Amino acid sequence: MNPIQIPWLSAIIFLPLVASLAIPFIPDKDGKTVRWYGLGVAFADFALMIFAFWQGYDFQSSALQLTESYAWIPQIGFNWAVAVDGLSMPLILLTGLINTLAVFAAWKVTNKPRLFYALMLVMYSAQLGVFLAQDLLMFFLMWEIELVPVYLLISIWGGKNRRYAATKFIIYTAAASIFILVAGFAMAFYGDNFTFNMTELGLKEYPQALELALYTGFLIAYGVKLPIFPFHTWLPDAHGEASAPGSMVLAGVLLKMGGYALIRFNVEMLTDAHVVFAPILAILGVVNIVYGACCALAQTNLKRRLAYSSIAHMGFVLIGIASYTEIGISGAVLQMVSHGLIAASLFFLSGVTYERTHTLMMDQMGGMAKAMPRTFALFTIGSMASLALPGMSGFVGELMVFLGIGTSDVYSSSFKVVVIFLSAVGVILTPIYLLSMLRQVFYGNQSEELHLDTVVADVRPRELFITACLLLPIIGIGFYPKLATQTYDVKTVEVAAHARQVLPVVARQQPSNLYSQIFTAPTLASSEFVNISE
Repeated sequence: MNPIQIPWLSAIIFLPLVASLAIPFIPDKDGKTVRWYGLGVAFADFALMIFAFWQGYDFQSSALQLTESYAWIPQIGFNWAVAVDGLSMPLILLTGLINTLAVFAAWKVTNKPRLFYALMLVMYSAQLGVFLAQDLLMFFLMWEIELVPVYLLISIWGGKNRRYAATKFIIYTAAASIFILVAGFAMAFYGDNFTFNMTELGLKEYPQALELALYTGFLIAYGVKLPIFPFHTWLPDAHGEASAPGSMVLAGVLLKMGGYALIRFNVEMLTDAHVVFAPILAILGVVNIVYGACCALAQTNLKRRLAYSSIAHMGFVLIGIASYTEIGISGAVLQMVSHGLIAASLFFLSGVTYERTHTLMMDQMGGMAKAMPRTFALFTIGSMASLALPGMSGFVGELMVFLGIGTSDVYSSSFKVVVIFLSAVGVILTPIYLLSMLRQVFYGNQSEELHLDTVVADVRPRELFITACLLLPIIGIGFYPKLATQTYDVKTVEVAAHARQVLPVVARQQPSNLYSQIFTAPTLASSEFVNISE
């Protein structure tokens, strides 16, 4: 049988979900069988997606591939439609890797292990569904299903304030999801062709006012998930209370869902409105970078400092999306992949540290480098990657974003200088809060309450393996970025070309002045958008 005829993508989505249903019936007393089962399912799904892409994915094509479409509820036009392209493929692989390692990181979970691993597998399945969905209603369904396991994972296996953090998470994200549903139905009902097919929705021509409203709704929904200031306040609380496996998935995958959706919906499908909102995204990106870095400096809780660092790094994704250049959008995708790997490694290591010290307060640590030398080395490598040290993936992603916005010909020189300068300030602050974190945790006077000399405190082989699986691709991409970029370059070139195609006529005539008046110039004092392809 031709591999492409096999419903690979549906199998990838359903395998963790169906496997989770069998967990209550597995004979197990102490949780050991269940954890091996969960790890086996997660790894099998990761291996399946690698095999499917190896057999049936063409890296030189920007079109949707491995497409599947089945009528689900035909009365309302609800179809099971899945496909993969350059935007989703690297993020699907990232999802598979991080979820598999997160299940392995949860090896010592003894509280309700059946429920824990079942929730991890359901969340895994829903995340894959988000990246693969080509039906807007299916996308929304997967988006919502993913929220429930995250809420339960935080509220049951989190820290002291876990219920507050979980409640805040579900309120923010569930409320934001309403905007997806409303905007989606507005797009589906507009015009003569009622459809939830995302390709067909992108081909519709919407009135200017409606398209701006749709873009705003999606921006709020995905801005909460990314997160974008000022919709970010749930993230530090969630990270501060979530267990290490939960934080790995939260930082490594969930935030990327917001960035992916911004490109898929706001840039690809609502390109005319993107002309107006692009400079706003760039400004919000700068705010994220500077604000996140400043807040990170003020944190004494290890995981909250890393959480604000994630907010800052997501600012580069916004700037790359707003750049209107191939290298900028490519940098945004690479930044999502890179940050997913880096953040997952740092949050896992913070969990390793907490397991030994039973505290996340950095001022209660100190002198741990001697007792935990391997942990210190791994934490240092992860921190160097986060602060964009050359030779690490973080450096390549941020550099591409800077080059993208710097070479963009649709912004005024003064606007680009301000964006680059303020972003550079955030880059300078990053090593300050990360290196000071290392100094506080691993150097200085050791707290007498830690008693690290009486226990085997350093990383064990399982923990070393998990960290290595994250750090090796970070270093590999840093030295040879094509490892990642070749999976999506063809698609990002197409996205950038499509975005530039709908720029107003003046963008081709006077590109340096298009954004000289940041918020009013893109509309050209015209009541309608002008498409240069007409």
